[in-house]
Amino acid sequence: MKNVTISLDDPTASWLRRAAAEHGMSVSSFVASLLREQVQRDRRYELAMRQYFSLEPRPLSAPGQRYPTREELYDRPRLR
Repeated sequence: MKNVTISLDDPTASWLRRAAAEHGMSVSSFVASLLREQVQRDRRYELAMRQYFSLEPRPLSAPGQRYPTREELYDRPRLR
């Protein structure tokens, strides 16, 4: 495990100490858990993006047919 020094303004440091105490954690453990969660979110996002872009593109209309107009796409009778 690596040690990292960070600089925080007083209001942020105060919030951090309070939040860590509310979670029954040290400030160091609390910051580590926040960063770990962010890394996991980033990894899930990257995976989802790679999976999406690995799909073959699908045509929006059959060959020779026109694309639907904006009005046709967003026509929602119950919203009138």
